[in-house]
Amino acid sequence: MTTAAPVPPAPAGCPFNSEFLPPNMRKHVDPAAPPPLRMMAAKGLVPLGPSDMLGALFMLTFDAEQNVRDTAAKTASGLPDKILGSALRDEGVQAPVLGWFLGLLKANDTYSEILVLNATTPDEAVADVAATCSAKLAEIIGQNQLRLLRHEDIVRKLCTNPNASQALVDSVCDFAVRSGLTLADVPQMQAARVRLFGPQAVQAPPEQGPTAEEVLQDFQEVQEESAEPMEEGKRLNLTQRIMKMSIAEKIKLATLGNKEARTLLIRDSNKLVCTAVIRSPRITDGEVLATATNRAANEEVLRIVYNNREWTKNMKIKLALVKNPKVPLTVVMKFLNTLRDNELKDLARDRNVPSGVAAFAKKLVDKKSAPKEEK
Repeated sequence: MTTAAPVPPAPAGCPFNSEFLPPNMRKHVDPAAPPPLRMMAAKGLVPLGPSDMLGALFMLTFDAEQNVRDTAAKTASGLPDKILGSALRDEGVQAPVLGWFLGLLKANDTYSEILVLNATTPDEAVADVAATCSAKLAEIIGQNQLRLLRHEDIVRKLCTNPNASQALVDSVCDFAVRSGLTLADVPQMQAARVRLFGPQAVQAPPEQGPTAEEVLQDFQEVQEESAEPMEEGKRLNLTQRIMKMSIAEKIKLATLGNKEARTLLIRDSNKLVCTAVIRSPRITDGEVLATATNRAANEEVLRIVYNNREWTKNMKIKLALVKNPKVPLTVVMKFLNTLRDNELKDLARDRNVPSGVAAFAKKLVDKKSAPKEEK
């Protein structure tokens, strides 16, 4: 039995290793490899897919050799559109890579727009460009309500952007105030509060309810992923506290809390809260499977799941999506074409599966078995 070769360590300071690369290509970013091998990748001369190319160049900006670092950065800034056009859209690219490329390409509105629309691009990177970006990009940033509430600095930066229209700033601040975001240091937010609730709102702002920080402090069990399940009484108390939270604070808790908090928040009636849960970097495959199985799950959350290539590699998740009547039939049909014969037969007989799915599964089974019957 052969064992997989160990993955070389990452260059000092790099936030991830080369596990994402094909095994035979990892030597080109291995700090222990000869400099000419690393320089080949830094020049973009190694045959890599677009997304892998971005990750490799990013890793090489941490290389011990100054000329390798400089060459990698120069290559990255001059990559052709056939590479950048697809790789920058890929939500499977590591978040630090996308954030770095947004800083590198922020003067290019076309690429900046692609990166801002990529859900994996870090909020911090979006906030960095929000203060100085073009009017068009500011509009796109301002339309991403989840980012606005998840990372309040984006609101702050948009409010200082001289290119952002007054209508956009007012719209962003009105939404933020309605969602429970309180930024006392932002005059435009105070103006929005007055606009929405009257002059008295400045002196007596509306009750915001518990903050995510307060809940995390009061319920230590929702901080660590390895924490033991909560006692029923405490879980009920936590549920009651969450119900009193603003949308903005729920989103923060969905990002910072553990599985216990996410399990409660994924059921929230607000789409942004549910989306924040499924987008949490801490979410597990088990939670994704539970969501894919849930016939009452929010449709936007299901869309995020079935469009995620990594999650749909998991056969249990894929089968759960196929059986969920909320998943569009066009998506289900695509998945059915990848299933094994025995899985298709089970689906064709399963009375809990939507009739259209069962019928299509039966059609595929009949199609596959027909040639065998003719022989």
